[in-house]
Amino acid sequence: MPRPERTTIGGDTEIPRMISGLWQLAGGHDQDLSIETAAQAMHPLINAGLDCFDMADHYGDAELVMGKFHETSNKSMTAFTKWCPPEKGDKSFEQAEKAINRALQRMSQSQIALLQYHIWDYSDDTYWHNLTHLQKLQSQGKIKHIGLTNTDAAHLELLLNSGVKIATNQVSCSVVDRRVARGRLGKVCLDNGVGVLAYGTLLGGYLSEKWLNQPEPRDMEALNWSLRKYLRFIRAAGGWQAFQGVLKALSEVAQRHNVGIAAVATRYVLDLPPVSAVIVGSRLSAESDKYTERNLSAFGFTLTDEDHALISKAQEALTDIPGDCGDEYRRAPFLTATGDLSDHLEASGDIELRNAVAAGMRVEYSSGSKWEPIAGYCRAVRTGDCIRVSGTTANSPVASSIPVLGGSSAGCQTVAVLDIIAHALKVLGGSLSDVVRTRIMVANEADCEEVSRAHGWVFNCEGVRPANTLVTAGLIGLEFLVEIEAEAQLGSKGVFRV
Repeated sequence: MPRPERTTIGGDTEIPRMISGLWQLAGGHDQDLSIETAAQAMHPLINAGLDCFDMADHYGDAELVMGKFHETSNKSMTAFTKWCPPEKGDKSFEQAEKAINRALQRMSQSQIALLQYHIWDYSDDTYWHNLTHLQKLQSQGKIKHIGLTNTDAAHLELLLNSGVKIATNQVSCSVVDRRVARGRLGKVCLDNGVGVLAYGTLLGGYLSEKWLNQPEPRDMEALNWSLRKYLRFIRAAGGWQAFQGVLKALSEVAQRHNVGIAAVATRYVLDLPPVSAVIVGSRLSAESDKYTERNLSAFGFTLTDEDHALISKAQEALTDIPGDCGDEYRRAPFLTATGDLSDHLEASGDIELRNAVAAGMRVEYSSGSKWEPIAGYCRAVRTGDCIRVSGTTANSPVASSIPVLGGSSAGCQTVAVLDIIAHALKVLGGSLSDVVRTRIMVANEADCEEVSRAHGWVFNCEGVRPANTLVTAGLIGLEFLVEIEAEAQLGSKGVFRV
């Protein structure tokens, strides 16, 4: 069998360019496997050079499988895990420390090679606190590298410009999901040395001979979690007919090289410049070793210009999946197994706020700034269906470690400011899609285009274009490059443009 190519993440950690992903141990795949059997199934993978494994705090017993392996074997391997905490207001260091200590204990390790963090809501500043805590735990030696999962280009850039060192970003990427290559994320990663760890490269198994010339599945309940999830991706990318066209092109290329469709699909993603490694699902069963040769065949051939041209021609029938990488977890269409976030987040709502609005009360939201009671203002006010948000700058919630969100980048500060505004609107029952006017003040005229592009990207994601004013002004605080006010009107029935 071919040996996997190898690469380095974070500047000093060598891994194979194919990582065994253990999300299937989370359930939903008709899997009933003992921890001991799963740990034993790691040995042939490691012997084949596939000595890196990816898991998460919510992947069932995956971390315990790592622990069992370390207790019973002296083979060298690398284990990545994720922390995906629900954002319920706990921003304490104690919560982060408890989560990392739990992972270390479950995995029987003294250090996590790569701890990947998932942000549920960019408008909730909890993630700034948690990433600061992770940096402290990193300085204590409990974490070697910090990575992200499902983070879009704008917020990866925001974190990097704020001084947060990020080694990797794990996102969906395939011959059908081309957001890494066609959006900004790939360039941001390349420019900043952030390795893309690509998952979904085989669309949960759809990119295989099994589905060639087959009808589209109609019964979602008959599919496992992965197949449900990636059927939604296929539909979002142009539908089953367009997918079949790509599958046929992959099949033709596969026959040229005497490999399977999956090998061609994997090789295609491996050849994308931002991609450090692909993550291939493994159930770690007694029979999982039989897939190793098929998986490693991706390293035994090279795609030619003719191959790429054939695949590219088939891709012309596809449509771009909406939004940026990770948007499937934050806005419609939710490309998850359930088609929403019900299997990830609990529904929430403020009954007292709804009652106050229904009673016609003036509702004031304070962010906790020390200046609000001194100057006699609040972050936002709702009267009826109108919400007005005060002038907002990129104030850091973790000022002791990050003085200003976005650092010296006016564009990144704009993204941070609009996140803060989005949170205020959300608290008062609105969203950025309800905004009808923004007023932007920039400190330097040279930043106007950068700020405008960031503002345009945010509202393009919301599908609206508010009325806008942009002026230069002497902002208070030399570190602040942009300040934005916003007004929102709730209750519109869609958008009509003339």
